[in-house]
Amino acid sequence: MTSRVWQHPYVNIFKHMRVEEWKKTSREGDVTTYMDKTLMCSVFRIRGSIPASNYILLPKTSTQSLGLTGRYLYLLFRPSPAKHFVVHMDIAAEEGQVIRVSFSNLFKEFKSTATWLQFPFLCGAAKGSVYESTAKTARHGLVGPAPSTVRWTCLMMDLQYILSVYLNRRHSHLKTVKLCANMSVKNMFTSDLVLDPGVSFNEAKQAGLASSLGTGPMPREMSFPVPKGGSWHDLYDYIRFPSDGAKMPFDSIQKGYPSAVSTCSPPERSPTREMSRSVNISKPVQDRVSLIQQITTPKLGSRTSRSHRSAVRIPCTEDGGVHVYAHTEDDINTHRDDSDVEEALWTKSGDTVVYPCHAIIVSMKISSGQQRFFIGHTDKVSALTFNGNSTVLASAQTGIQSVVRVWNYLKTNCLAMFKTHAHSLSSLSFSYSGGVLCGVGKDGHSKTMVVVWNTLRVTKGGEVSVLAKAHTDVDIQTMKIAFFDDTRMVSCGRDNVRLWRVRSGALRSCPVNLVEYHALDFTDVAFEEGHSADREPEDRTLFASSRSGHILEIDYGSVAIKNVRRLLPAQQPHAQRREKQTFGMGLGIAVNSISVSSAFCATGSEDGFLRLWPLDFSTVFLEAEHEGPVSLVSVSDDGLSVMAATTSGNLGYLDVSSRGYSTLMRSHTDGVLGFSVDGIRRRITTASCDRTVRVWDMDSMQQLYDFVSEDTPCSVAFHPSLQVFSCGSSSGLVRVFDIASAKLLAEHRQHRGEVVGLAFSPDGEFMYSAGSLGSLALYNSSQEDHHVLRVLGNVVARGTERAPDALTVSSDNRCLAFVGPSEYTVTIMAARSLDELLRVDVSILDVESTTLDSALKVCFSPASTGHLLVTTSANKILWISANTGRLLREVSKVHKHQCSSLAVSEDGRFLLTAGHNAVKVWDYSMQLHVNSQMFIGHSQPIRQVNFAPDQMAVVSVGDAIFFWDFLAHPQETGTDRRYSEFGGSTVALKGNSESEVNGRLLSNGMPRRTAPLPTSPPPCLDISSIDRIGQGEYRCSFFHSLFLHSLKVEKPVRPDCYKHFTPRFKTSTLDQSTATPELGEEGLRLKAVIGYNGNGRANMVWNPETGLFAYSCGCVVVVENLHTGSQRHWLGHTEEISCLAVTNDAQTVASAAGGSGGSRSLICIWNVQDGTCSNTISYHQGAVQALSFSRDDFFFLTVGDFTDPEVALWSTRTYQLLSRVSVSGPLHDVAFSPSAASQLACVGSHGLYFCNTHTQGLDVELKVQRVCVPEEVGNVELTALCYNANSILFTGTNSGHVCAWDCNTQRCFMTWEADQGEIGVLLCRGNRLLTGSNTRRLRLWGVAAVQGMRGALVLLEQEMMLDGTVVSAAFDDVMDMGIVGTTAGTLWYINWVDNTSIRLISGHKSKVQYRVFANESHFATCGEDGSVRVWTAPNNELVVQFQVLNQSCGSACWSPSKGGACVVGGYSDGTLRIFRLASSEMELKLHPHPVAVTAIQYSANGQVILSAGRDGLMAVSSPVTGLTVRLISDHKGAPITTIQCYKEFGLEGNEMWLAASADRRVSVWAADWMKDKCELLDWLTFPAPESDSLPPSLAAFSPIDPGLVVYTGYGVERELSFYSLAKKRVIKKIALSHWAMCFSLSSKGRLIAVGSKERVLKLIKSSSGRFQDFLHHSDSLQTCRFSPSGKLLFTVAYNEILLWEVRGL
Repeated sequence: MTSRVWQHPYVNIFKHMRVEEWKKTSREGDVTTYMDKTLMCSVFRIRGSIPASNYILLPKTSTQSLGLTGRYLYLLFRPSPAKHFVVHMDIAAEEGQVIRVSFSNLFKEFKSTATWLQFPFLCGAAKGSVYESTAKTARHGLVGPAPSTVRWTCLMMDLQYILSVYLNRRHSHLKTVKLCANMSVKNMFTSDLVLDPGVSFNEAKQAGLASSLGTGPMPREMSFPVPKGGSWHDLYDYIRFPSDGAKMPFDSIQKGYPSAVSTCSPPERSPTREMSRSVNISKPVQDRVSLIQQITTPKLGSRTSRSHRSAVRIPCTEDGGVHVYAHTEDDINTHRDDSDVEEALWTKSGDTVVYPCHAIIVSMKISSGQQRFFIGHTDKVSALTFNGNSTVLASAQTGIQSVVRVWNYLKTNCLAMFKTHAHSLSSLSFSYSGGVLCGVGKDGHSKTMVVVWNTLRVTKGGEVSVLAKAHTDVDIQTMKIAFFDDTRMVSCGRDNVRLWRVRSGALRSCPVNLVEYHALDFTDVAFEEGHSADREPEDRTLFASSRSGHILEIDYGSVAIKNVRRLLPAQQPHAQRREKQTFGMGLGIAVNSISVSSAFCATGSEDGFLRLWPLDFSTVFLEAEHEGPVSLVSVSDDGLSVMAATTSGNLGYLDVSSRGYSTLMRSHTDGVLGFSVDGIRRRITTASCDRTVRVWDMDSMQQLYDFVSEDTPCSVAFHPSLQVFSCGSSSGLVRVFDIASAKLLAEHRQHRGEVVGLAFSPDGEFMYSAGSLGSLALYNSSQEDHHVLRVLGNVVARGTERAPDALTVSSDNRCLAFVGPSEYTVTIMAARSLDELLRVDVSILDVESTTLDSALKVCFSPASTGHLLVTTSANKILWISANTGRLLREVSKVHKHQCSSLAVSEDGRFLLTAGHNAVKVWDYSMQLHVNSQMFIGHSQPIRQVNFAPDQMAVVSVGDAIFFWDFLAHPQETGTDRRYSEFGGSTVALKGNSESEVNGRLLSNGMPRRTAPLPTSPPPCLDISSIDRIGQGEYRCSFFHSLFLHSLKVEKPVRPDCYKHFTPRFKTSTLDQSTATPELGEEGLRLKAVIGYNGNGRANMVWNPETGLFAYSCGCVVVVENLHTGSQRHWLGHTEEISCLAVTNDAQTVASAAGGSGGSRSLICIWNVQDGTCSNTISYHQGAVQALSFSRDDFFFLTVGDFTDPEVALWSTRTYQLLSRVSVSGPLHDVAFSPSAASQLACVGSHGLYFCNTHTQGLDVELKVQRVCVPEEVGNVELTALCYNANSILFTGTNSGHVCAWDCNTQRCFMTWEADQGEIGVLLCRGNRLLTGSNTRRLRLWGVAAVQGMRGALVLLEQEMMLDGTVVSAAFDDVMDMGIVGTTAGTLWYINWVDNTSIRLISGHKSKVQYRVFANESHFATCGEDGSVRVWTAPNNELVVQFQVLNQSCGSACWSPSKGGACVVGGYSDGTLRIFRLASSEMELKLHPHPVAVTAIQYSANGQVILSAGRDGLMAVSSPVTGLTVRLISDHKGAPITTIQCYKEFGLEGNEMWLAASADRRVSVWAADWMKDKCELLDWLTFPAPESDSLPPSLAAFSPIDPGLVVYTGYGVERELSFYSLAKKRVIKKIALSHWAMCFSLSSKGRLIAVGSKERVLKLIKSSSGRFQDFLHHSDSLQTCRFSPSGKLLFTVAYNEILLWEVRGL
């Protein structure tokens, strides 16, 4: 392993061997160096008439070895024109042989021996040359000398593939390389990565290419230069072997045609031989039932009458417990693939369970396993509920079509269907009488909405009406109607339990006073058992469960807690505790569900246990352990059975009296990818994304085996006669299993990509497999090892969309068919030899089509017909003669989506197709009046469909495994065929034994004597209506609901200009459920915003007449008084603001920002006088690119970004949409004409758009005329525009040109080059024109002579250089003074008269890493750009900035001397730099760390500096000498997140300090630096479960009590922990709603500020637990700090710095 590590990611061979020194390498003959003009570097040239006498050999002699293990060899060379060349490589195989691999343009054909492979090399030529045209016409390259236009070439050779495919050897390492004349060579290197020379580092980063994925761009030292604007593939050749081009001559090395840019697909493993692996095979039933006989009482003191809390500790059952395993003959029904079962019901009789299977509702009798089905939903069913006597069932589906259906349970017919919620309907509850139904979901604004319906008349054909509805901000996990009163409900969720009541048509609620339990996450509620109405509601008890293990007993009458119990796990043995842990966390068992009967209570918990308790929760008297967390429990009405569902997809029940457990249903835990049927033994095997292959019995549908795989199985195939099946996986492996012996027979790796097809010949002699990268393999399946007979490359169409049945074999064993070698052709081969028989081009069959049709799936019909059926991308089925390739028949519009699978019955009378989530049955001859029937049931796309071997059933898989009874009798007459249909049955799996196997082999399956009748009526496909939505009546059949068109739209590409706004990438998401404090009750008041968002575009407005000055920072609009510096803040957005606009009277401002959570963008209209939001617009799908008001302020214009290039015109009186126009390309800027209110213009990628508004009465029409860019400017984009007062329009381009247009004639009459870069800002005042560009230049032009005449002169009057790209500008009427914004986050005051620029607003452009106070008057910030900035308060002005280039400053602190004379920063190169404020210079540079500094702090007396690095090492350095006096390695290996010092502890002169590291450890130290003492005082370890992405570990001393350490970090619960150094334990905890990313403790008022990734700033009062949330940031908070006095609070999110005034709670 160590020999390979240094070779990653690549090895530069010439540099490694020091070729220029010729000590480790040798040269012979004419070998020289010269400067190549194309590559602009020195290269080697090898010349000579005899290649063997002129060469470079690496290493020096052939007895030495390079030892390079990289899979791919990259050679950067150029064959000499009109010459031949030869390259020899010696490659060592793991078997011990050395194989010579040679390639040359001397070789005419491929030759091979046991130790030598010779490949012909076909030289490419320059694009457009005669040589290239000749090669294309000949459909292959031209063998022979290199052409005169031969180009520099990057050749990539897959050494592992070459040895494996051609010699069946395993690649070990590259031994020697010999480069022979005639060629020029730049370099060679080896790597295990597939590198793309045509992709730059920036493009690779944007595309997500990374070495961890096996891909990446070419290293810079190996890359070829490409001029700006050029394409790599237009200048050079990229050749990969194995070649993706033509195959003539066979096995040649050549450039692929057409030349395609490498996609940098991750490398797949080549077909090497590997040792056999063991396969884990488990029996299907593994649920363990533990019967706890021993009663364990909680370890508590005696209870007093006033005590209401208790804890129940679950005992360990390792010794005393009796373990009973479920019997293997239990009936198990299988059909689900969604693992989390959250809804299941008992009927009142207790003999039937009802649960959803995706879009189908299943009712199953537990004694017999018989199933009935409720079919009608078009998406996954998310909620179910029964009335009291189980006669009426209500169900709801998830997704945007949140339809509620009410069913007659006995008759399985739908009584009513209605829609009130917009989406995410998650909970339903019926009243006991069935007259009231309650539901919880989301409205159109994604706000939680509770709706109560009147269902009293639904059973008599009446309509369902809304009784009441209410919106709420509280979280609701579940909601239930009280059984004793139809008007009362109860709900629970995060932080709340609420009681609801319907009265006088209104729905109101009141919260339960949860006192100290207000921060719990409640999961379920249940009423005390009893259905008699003679008891008063006040006598009822309500039980509520939580994720922390608390179970609350609530008095319903007094709305107060009666009792609290907590379920705790057993104490761990002392030996299992962590050594450094100094306290216990006391975590409870998360309870997901609770159900109460008259005798006991059942709970389902996260630890996988179903537990039964007495009502006083004194002990567990029965429990059952499951494979996964229990998500649902339900006690039957008779109390004899308890149902349990798990997140791993199991559904079962516990018989209380017999203490036996029965599993009702098991499933795959992810989507099913494919299946195969064994017709003899009546078994079916399925492959799933959950990495298992399962074998089921078709009669009992009991799971017999499951095979666990390390990779994802993609396709499966049963042997036609043996108990053997094969499985193809995503890694390219094909495995063959013997079921009877549970043995792995064979394992082959002949494919580098996913196995997309797998099939046996009907006689069982051969097996075939196809790979996603084009390979096809033939195996001998008559032998146990299934050895490979033949492998072909590039014959099957590439891609995975044809999986899992890409191959089809004819029933007479003669032919094999597949789509390939391209997606437009279908190939038929001889099944025994893989010799090509026929190739059909389906793209030319339809001569009238304007688009090329590609083949998707193929299927042979019975051999007697001689037909091959092909489905195409145009939704057609083609009948093709398998002998001649002639088109016999075609059917169009097969499905509304592309056909994903097809099959033909063995008698050739029926055709089966699947499209999206529908199944169709066709008359094969297509001679009936109605040739097909459609059947629904799947809620997700179907992967595969086929007839069962007995032709009596159909199997379809995708979201679930569906079995359909096929009711067309094999002998029925043709007149009856039109009535053949499916019985709508999903899998009904029962029975307890494996079917006996007859000794005979059946070619046509085993037909049953009679066709079974369906257990429920087939789905009705008549058009049904949904309730009116909006203004009109929306009618929709099942077809319309289920099969919406999926148009394949090309993803829009962002235009190549900086003018176009791009929101800064964020990983955080806003928590919209957070409740903000009421107006006037805020504990914090936003005082100031520091900085300007330089990422916005035109996001600053200024009116010199009124003095209005507004700009954006994050999601806040800042209105600042330029005279006093005071600010007002307009808060209404939650995302980054892109642009602003102001009316001409300066009374209204518009701001635009993106929507949160994928919603539409939000435009706010602000009243300048009072700062209120008078209107909002939510229209554009993407970001808003530009805003503009008309000259008369009557119209308002908005423009969408490149994802939604649409212009929308609004009325400023009502802000109603007047007109809209969509354009074909992105728009960048828009402006109204100052002289004509009806004229406006837009510029974009496709040119200039002149627009006019036409008003007729109340209707306004926007007419658009596009004008192209002048040819003399070139191929450019128009990026900015502005009008002058003389009907002249100026436009700027991304090439730096300005074009002048006559608005009357709509023609460009003048252009000039105004800048060298892109112009993003244009502004015209009178005869002056302002241009701002990405060259940081601001230029003022005199354009008085421009009056619509060609040849007019423009004059550059003045020019300024700013600190960044210009993004916004506003000037007075004469262009004397104005304000300009740049991408550096700066707003400049510009005065052209004095030619001066003054910085008005300063901010960070990059991420702010840290912020620290010196005192109330100064504070410092540091950023990723390496800057340390010092600011003054309260005016928040930048005093001084210290900049370190090419470094990032991760931490900073002030010296403790009076006034904060010095500030020290810690940098990414491991250095500390001390800056003196008085001199504004660096005083000292220290280098105590080899890695980046993550934390830094002066000691309390300033005697030393404590710093910590990313490696966990802490250094103690002297700020005077710069020496490191001590290294502390206790935290080594985990980055330090926090260091804090406190002045006094114990004796005078001593201090204490702490350090927190990312592994949730905190060390507390006592130090006396004068005496060189530093001792560990305490060590805190906070346990947590494993996770990949963790929030930081943070710790701080309490400023009020330094003996308390406050800690927060990743753990089981989100909380703040208060650890007492004196008591050595946690004395207090405060629950948090989000993981903390930063926190700060105030010295005043016991306040704590906590920032989270969900953009929530939480202010907490530690004494009472009271808190308030604030949502003023547009990204995750990374820093928050109280000032030393506690009166101010600073918060930072990326580069947004907010200053708050602390009022207290």
